[in-house]
Amino acid sequence: MKQSHNFKIIMIQDEDGVFVASVPAIPSCHSQGDTYEEASKHIEEAIRLCLKVAQHDVEYRNSIDFNASSTSRFIGISDITMPIPNFA
Repeated sequence: MKQSHNFKIIMIQDEDGVFVASVPAIPSCHSQGDTYEEASKHIEEAIRLCLKVAQHDVEYRNSIDFNASSTSRFIGISDITMPIPNFA
């Protein structure tokens, strides 16, 4: 019987309009796309590839936080404006 896991992703749109997705629970698991839908498809592929690597790489597998989805919850996103100090 196959088990499944619900991974949270973070999706942002960069200054060029590209959608960038990452999975905080899986180190180095990120992707992008020109649309939200494309980036969603690509991050699913990236997760599959990362989990495939984890099947054979114990150290990488141990770095994946399979408890992150059950122990954390998304609260929201906020902008905070801060003055830039004079670095001179």
